[in-house]
Amino acid sequence: MSVVKSTIPDSALHVTGDALQNTLVELLGLSLIGKQAHWNIVGPRFRSIHLQLDELVSAARSFADTVAERSAALGLPPDGRPETIASRFILPGPKDGWVRDTDVVQVMVDALDSAIARLRERIEATEKPDPVTQDLLITITAELEKQRWMFAAEQT
Repeated sequence: MSVVKSTIPDSALHVTGDALQNTLVELLGLSLIGKQAHWNIVGPRFRSIHLQLDELVSAARSFADTVAERSAALGLPPDGRPETIASRFILPGPKDGWVRDTDVVQVMVDALDSAIARLRERIEATEKPDPVTQDLLITITAELEKQRWMFAAEQT
């Protein structure tokens, strides 16, 4: 079996690898909590929030793939196994069962706030070790901030 070798120095690879793996876990987790809320939302704003959740899930899944492929390109095998996500995901999520539309909005705003804060830390951490990964994290952060704005606009 051949192993993919990194194009960046080993000293930079650790920081970059951690940033990519943690981002992968959060994006996959966001897609899961988004779908959980999508299936269980109830309330007068069901339709608009239901559709917004699909947009977030689609973006999170697409970016998760891009992050995993960036990791692989650097010679770091990405880990998106269910047990990895379950053990490392720390963002807030919805309760089980039916969830009021207002509660879904709050959960998504809180989860996105937390993810964005962590991404901003990773943006800073990857500035020197790997500006290519930093650029990817900036792009992801911009989209998650847009999604957060759309959910926050639903708050009354």
